[in-house]
Amino acid sequence: MQTETYDPRQLSLTAKAQAHVQQQLAKEDARALVLGVTETGCNGYMYELDYLRDRQEMADGRSFEFGEGVTIFVSNEDWELLRGTQIDYVTEGLNSSLKFKNPNADTLCGCGESFSIRGT
Repeated sequence: MQTETYDPRQLSLTAKAQAHVQQQLAKEDARALVLGVTETGCNGYMYELDYLRDRQEMADGRSFEFGEGVTIFVSNEDWELLRGTQIDYVTEGLNSSLKFKNPNADTLCGCGESFSIRGT
């Protein structure tokens, strides 16, 4: 049995997620994937992904390097909600997507698209 540990100072990325993100960054000619949250959804917060094309846009946040050519950027504003999150790439039936295991999330909505944070 394998156990997972979360490092609250980092983000983690599985090998499958790293390969997927690397392909998407190359396809979009982007320097980094931006992981953020927005207040919306039926449960409080929703993950938001975007591409970063200019390194100067990374001035107000944290960047995490994963292997060759994979950088994920999180703004300082969103970091407290995302710290320790593991990103995986999973296939369920005919659909594949990035999934987030966020140790800060208290509850998830039924559709799996939004989450709430303890104490908010």
